Amino acid sequence: MSTDTPSPFRSRGFIVAAAVVGLIAMIAVVALIAGLLNGDDDATPPTPTSTPAESTTPVGDDDPSVCGLTAVEDSSSLTAAPTNTWELVGTMAAPTETEVGPGAVDDSLRSCFARTAEGALFAAVNFVATGTDANLGPRLIDLVAPGPGRDALEAQDSAGSSSSLRAQVAGFKVAAYSATIDLALNYSDGSLVSVPLKLQWVEGDWKVEMTTSGDLPLAPAGLQNLGGYIPWSGA
Repeated sequence: MSTDTPSPFRSRGFIVAAAVVGLIAMIAVVALIAGLLNGDDDATPPTPTSTPAESTTPVGDDDPSVCGLTAVEDSSSLTAAPTNTWELVGTMAAPTETEVGPGAVDDSLRSCFARTAEGALFAAVNFVATGTDANLGPRLIDLVAPGPGRDALEAQDSAGSSSSLRAQVAGFKVAAYSATIDLALNYSDGSLVSVPLKLQWVEGDWKVEMTTSGDLPLAPAGLQNLGGYIPWSGA
């Protein structure tokens, strides 16, 4: 990779910081994809960028679903693509299923997912899809786990970018429970990118975790194919 261009995915709060200033978060990401693709073509596994904020509420704690969803599991049972319907959120197809979620839609902001690996997966995709909706961008911070990471993120002043690129889910893997959801996103320019999100079960729902400095704990990476991922797509 050229030494003249820093890695685009190491920018502070690369998804949510743009949302804090009312910009479309996912567009801020895809506008920078070319910088990654101009480098080494070998797929690179995501690595931690800094220490994640401490999880305050483990999955097993007595913290019932904020909208009354009853499914609960302490270990992942997700070994195949879910059977669900898809709805367009912004420019991205997002999953929905009655017992998994979203169980609450507040003026188009989708939240409340089951306390299962499938619920965490649905929450992760809906979070990314929400970032593609210009009207919902400023509210994306509501889907971030409370704590030092969210506080740092809210204090940031970040500018976003515009792009004609669009992304759709192509597959996933559950790297840990609870819960790291690694999404494989297929972009309209033909690129395939791993976007891993760490989630916490807190305040009766899955929330996306940030580090104490307001970054995503795991960096995106280019993929050559869906090897190791479970194919799953709504488009």
